[in-house]
Amino acid sequence: MTATVIDGKAFAARVRADLAAHVVRLREVHGLVPGLAVVLVGEDPASQVYVRNKGSQTTEAGMASFEHKLPVDTPEADLLALIHNLNADPAVHGILVQLPLPGHIDTDLVINAIDPAKDVDGFHILNVGLLGTGQKAMVPCTPLGCLMMLRDHLGSLSGLNAVVVGRSNIVGKPMAQLLLGDSCTVTIAHSRTRDLAGVCARADILVAAVGRPEMITADMVKPGATVIDVGINRVERDGRARLVGDVDFASVAAVAGAITPVPGGVGPMTIACLLANTLTACCRANGLPEPDGLTA
Repeated sequence: MTATVIDGKAFAARVRADLAAHVVRLREVHGLVPGLAVVLVGEDPASQVYVRNKGSQTTEAGMASFEHKLPVDTPEADLLALIHNLNADPAVHGILVQLPLPGHIDTDLVINAIDPAKDVDGFHILNVGLLGTGQKAMVPCTPLGCLMMLRDHLGSLSGLNAVVVGRSNIVGKPMAQLLLGDSCTVTIAHSRTRDLAGVCARADILVAAVGRPEMITADMVKPGATVIDVGINRVERDGRARLVGDVDFASVAAVAGAITPVPGGVGPMTIACLLANTLTACCRANGLPEPDGLTA
């Protein structure tokens, strides 16, 4: 068996095109332009690249982009004051504070200072609680992207056995909640799971989000399963740096029914879903119907 490769880059491009069409209608019919504010504290190179990509894709989708770049020694109080102002700004529908923050800043305090309705990362404790109780929430972007790809590839997920390897607040836990919401039977596995290989091998849907290079091997995968690889790990191979996932792609692709590659799988969907959340927040703020297919 050779697995179908789920092309996240192509799927994300379709999502962004759909978003752009919604944005045009919002502007023409309602005079609204969704706005995303991104806050970067410090000069971390990876964060700078990510913020730059977010800004360019935001404007390409026809949305307004507001970037706030602050020095690494910015006082916590100043960052909180900026968030307060963005919360009150009607032109801003989504607020994202790029993580990680410098050590002198309380990350949880900052995240929970964001208006939950503008929390397009889905990290605010209120959104976490709403998602966990099956209510309307802002959903973390990476799990939302995974869910959208699974729905696109499999159609209905109802009744499927899903295993999520990883229990982080950013991916593992919200991914499990989203799969439950689509009526999967869900197991969360992690480093302390007994017989991890056996647990994974029972999954119709296997989501790997542990941050360990190529941890999931072919013997851990049910033949025909759909494998979503969230991991992005930099490794040295033959004297060169390479990006690999949490899944041993070559061996697992010979067993699985479908698999996402790294790079080019889940990654491109994260920014696409950030834009989707911004559009959703704009619609909710103005009492308009949410866009079909772009929410959980």
